[in-house]
Amino acid sequence: MTPAALAARIDALHALPIEALGDEARDVFDALIEALESGSVRAAEPGPDGWRVNAWVKRGILLGFRIGNVVDMGLAGPLGFLDKDTFPARRFMPSEGVRLVPGGSAVRRGTYLAQGVVLMPPAYVNVGAYVGDGTMVDSHALVGSCAQVGRRVHLSAGAMLGGVLEPVGALPVIVEDEVLVGGNCGVYEGTIVGRRAVLGAGVVLTGGVTVYDVPRGTLYRRSAGQPLRIPEGAVVVPGSRRLAGGFAESHGLGVAAAVIVKYRDEKTEASAALEEALR
Repeated sequence: MTPAALAARIDALHALPIEALGDEARDVFDALIEALESGSVRAAEPGPDGWRVNAWVKRGILLGFRIGNVVDMGLAGPLGFLDKDTFPARRFMPSEGVRLVPGGSAVRRGTYLAQGVVLMPPAYVNVGAYVGDGTMVDSHALVGSCAQVGRRVHLSAGAMLGGVLEPVGALPVIVEDEVLVGGNCGVYEGTIVGRRAVLGAGVVLTGGVTVYDVPRGTLYRRSAGQPLRIPEGAVVVPGSRRLAGGFAESHGLGVAAAVIVKYRDEKTEASAALEEALR
């Protein structure tokens, strides 16, 4: 089934009440899941005008929750699970080239993991996510629902990429190729991290954050219809911003801020760029 045909069938089923959903809905949902796992369909994809959300993919995932029944998922080591029967954990074959290291990680059905992806335990990849080849997902890292992660990305221990299914038109978190996401970082609410950027440990990016670009003397914020975007090659570290006003000033109060302190060049390794920036 072509993506266009699949989208049309999902949109038609999405409009029906749950009691009217029968075997066709299950067949269409299974076709969507197979397309997501093969990488032939994505929740969001790059184009000549930037990233585009495929809202029908999210509608199809939500269809799976509507038609799914809670079942006993069986044992996984000492743990047992109860979840919708439409979303079991993925199983991989050696030929797929994914390293799922023992110790408690899980990859939900309906995800794409490319050749050379490594998951260190415990990590979790949720439905609709796309992870490019050679990417490392370290311990306690999360790739949320529909998040898009490029090639040769490093998600350090404790890094969180937020997920989004509703509203269906909302842009998911996007981390482009060769990005380093430091430990305990959080990237949420449709933020785009540009190619080869570096996020120092503890940086948090949301739709309400202002990013201060020191080298270029400018600010980045989310605006109407435009997500927060970190420029390509930016090296971002946690900083602080003083609060104005008598009470705040008298108590020396400030709030956390994300600060771009330099830019990588094509020859600079991410770790070296971050180390230099923090000296």
